[in-house]
Amino acid sequence: MSSATPAPFGRLITAMVTPFKEDLSVDWAGVENLAAHLVSTGHDAIVVSGTTGEAPTTNDDEKDEIIRVVKAAVAGKAKVIAGAGNNETAHSVEQAIHAQKVGADGLLVVTPYYNKPPQAGIEAHFRAIADAVDLPVMIYDIPGRTGVEIEPDTIVKLAEHKNIVALKDAKGNVASTSWVIKRCGIPVYSGDDILNLPLLSVGAVGFVSVCGHTVGKDLREMLDAWFAGNTTRALEIHQKLLPIYTGTFRTQGAILTKAALNLMGLPGGHTRLPLVDATPAQIEQLKVDLRAGGVNV
Repeated sequence: MSSATPAPFGRLITAMVTPFKEDLSVDWAGVENLAAHLVSTGHDAIVVSGTTGEAPTTNDDEKDEIIRVVKAAVAGKAKVIAGAGNNETAHSVEQAIHAQKVGADGLLVVTPYYNKPPQAGIEAHFRAIADAVDLPVMIYDIPGRTGVEIEPDTIVKLAEHKNIVALKDAKGNVASTSWVIKRCGIPVYSGDDILNLPLLSVGAVGFVSVCGHTVGKDLREMLDAWFAGNTTRALEIHQKLLPIYTGTFRTQGAILTKAALNLMGLPGGHTRLPLVDATPAQIEQLKVDLRAGGVNV
């Protein structure tokens, strides 16, 4: 299915975990290795310091260094998109400016969480960040985590901003997203792995995945099949990956993604509180899920 809608960050993106050592310092060699792994499995871009990157637990200096290290590791083979949003607009603007200075190619900005601003506040928050930088911005709608959605009217207005070039959609409402795409044509990236194929069917241009850590090659094949018009193959891959999608999110996604990477011999590392590492029972179930989806562990 050819798409006339541009994919400003490419089609396959994964929100990368931040590997921590046993003492919970950042495993910088692990960061390099994971970035190289994602490039080798067909990624066009990597998100750093997102939810899966445990951004609430990393300080600003660590966030800046993660951008630098990943940027060097990918060596121009993939774009580096920095998470730059929290629930304080002034600090979010500061993060965005820092990310631009240290070399990020774009920003992923989440809806302010916990404080439940009205739509006028949400719009002003995104505009303040987009006005502060000369980088392309992907806004991120995930009401299950933030407590408030970006309503369609707000998305349509924000899409008029020259720097707001894409939407990461984890709303879980394909009907609502369909209307947003029809109304303003903003490039939409699926932010919920199990809805990757359904969102392609209503006009999404690609994925910001978590499961790309473990099944990036399959997701790349799904995208290539879909945009080549081979919908049957895309559906086959979707169904093959269902155990991966479900298994990765039996608890918080970063926890089991890190466990999966460790099982695969890659540097998943540990989590920082308030997340906790997977239990032995969770790891055993994860092995079953990964194997059911074709991952050898």
